[in-house]
Amino acid sequence: MARILALDLGKVRTGIAVTDSLQIIATGLETVLTKDLIDYLKKYFIKESVEAIVMGYPKTLENKPSEMAEDVKKMEKILISLFPSIPVYLEDERFTSKIAKETLFQLNTTKKNRAVKGHTDKISSVIILQSFLEKKSNQ
Repeated sequence: MARILALDLGKVRTGIAVTDSLQIIATGLETVLTKDLIDYLKKYFIKESVEAIVMGYPKTLENKPSEMAEDVKKMEKILISLFPSIPVYLEDERFTSKIAKETLFQLNTTKKNRAVKGHTDKISSVIILQSFLEKKSNQ
């Protein structure tokens, strides 16, 4: 079975998570500069079979698209055009950064490690992917 890949797109960095080949466990893969994301994905897709891409879709507390939602929609179009055989899904990402920061704190990581933004991005992508997997298994 192919993997499912998740993206927590940011203006500067993008957190990437991936499932195992059985699509049971979501694991943080990498944090890359957003400007390098497409090149990273092209190389990754050569090495690994990916069934779907899940992108975090930022919404406000009022359930409306946030400012970053426009960038996510643009990236969604780029991914669909470059990788037409891989469906792209949008997953509500409200509170993922807050949960990721809390997770780092609960893991007793040092203050210096918690301050590394890439760690939060990667954990956020895991949370997005895990949420997608839970919904998928309940269908």
